[in-house]
Amino acid sequence: MTARVRFAPSPTGYLHVGGARTALYNWLFVRSNGGAMILRSDDTDRERSTPEYAADILDSLHWLGLDWDEGIEVGGPHGSYRQSERIARYREVADHLVDIGAAYYSFATSEQLDAFRSEAREAGTSPAYDGRFDRDQDAARERVAEGQKATVRFKVPRPGRTVFLDVVRGEVAFDHSQVDDFVILRSDRTPTYHLASTVDDVDYGITNVVRGEDLLSSTPKHILLTQAMGGTPATYAHLSLLMGPDGKKLSKRHGHTAISAYREGGYLPEALVNYLALLGWNPGEDDTVLSLDEMVRRFDLTTVSKNAAIFDMDKLEWMNGVYIRDLDPKDFADRIRPSVEADLGRALTSSEHAVLVRIAPHVQERTKLLTEAAGQVRFLFVDDVEHDPTSWEKVMTKAEVPSVLASAVARLEPIAHWALEPIEGALRGMLADLEIGARKGLQPIRVALTGSNISPPLFESIEALGRERTLARLRSAAAELT
Repeated sequence: MTARVRFAPSPTGYLHVGGARTALYNWLFVRSNGGAMILRSDDTDRERSTPEYAADILDSLHWLGLDWDEGIEVGGPHGSYRQSERIARYREVADHLVDIGAAYYSFATSEQLDAFRSEAREAGTSPAYDGRFDRDQDAARERVAEGQKATVRFKVPRPGRTVFLDVVRGEVAFDHSQVDDFVILRSDRTPTYHLASTVDDVDYGITNVVRGEDLLSSTPKHILLTQAMGGTPATYAHLSLLMGPDGKKLSKRHGHTAISAYREGGYLPEALVNYLALLGWNPGEDDTVLSLDEMVRRFDLTTVSKNAAIFDMDKLEWMNGVYIRDLDPKDFADRIRPSVEADLGRALTSSEHAVLVRIAPHVQERTKLLTEAAGQVRFLFVDDVEHDPTSWEKVMTKAEVPSVLASAVARLEPIAHWALEPIEGALRGMLADLEIGARKGLQPIRVALTGSNISPPLFESIEALGRERTLARLRSAAAELT
């Protein structure tokens, strides 16, 4: 049978790293085994679902480079692939399950259920609701016919067990005494997650469900519902949850959780995808940096660990730096251009972009995040550089600085062909004339030209800055010292 998997996010929040890893594992599984990836929207929670969140999910998946074969945007034989537009179908299934005795109308009150569960806990028995307050279904049907509102509960077969082979966790068994007769249709006739998700999986022909372990306890309910509908249960794989370095469930206290925050924070999508893939999966051969194609070639869902995966921001940042340094300089320049323009508050001209491309190799070698580059290159695209007070105090207050700046002007001004070699030769000659080391002689020039004692390599920066602006800034800095 051709594999069919689905990623089914709820647009009640931004796509987070845990959801992105689930989408990635589904994608890798299908791309390595053949089959179809389906994207649907579990948007039955109309109060919390928003167009903003829905758009973020799609944008984030596109940014990560994960495509799909059927579903939202792509289309297919199942309409819009949005649950909010399939309510009639869920009601139809619930009503059918009532008709065949697999489900029943429930008028059990919250007070009755609370009392039952409290008594069960005190007695040491299962607090799973077993339908004891809804035995008289003839009376329940009459009340429904009169217009009274009832929930619909699935009738869990008792005694019994649901046993399934989880690809990640091995054999898993649930005794039905521990499983509630769970609600599938609320009293307002809206479906619960259990019903909507299962009906979609059956209708869409889903063969493999890859999802987080927080939904493991839902699996026996979904299997029982599938069987009651006459469908074949999918093969399940439940992924461990992501944890922070402190061993607690990943949350905002550990850093960003939304994919969009990493996009805005200067991370490369290919680096983030690579890192997410390794959170629970070992590709073998002690490799950590893998292309998407290589991941597809090696991916095996059976080798995914059931142990908790630790999301470490430092490791992600390191990997991002590796990917940045491996970029073609022009590609790097194109990728940092948006943040450079945002920092400047204007668009770069074509000639300025050419300057950015020229300086790019010297910036990317010391960059871990794309957003770091804007501050390093800003001096190239402004008329007047702002001097960092700390750098000025540290470097420009030394006694030798006025003579260094004057000598630099004298050495650089005669250069007719403004290029790296004569620039470096002139300043090396200046150091020899003044009989000082590079640190004392070149750092004042760096601060005068870039505003900081940290910048791209000095000689390359001077070449990119140009003759006139270089001389003007050296003279301006010298004037500030008088």
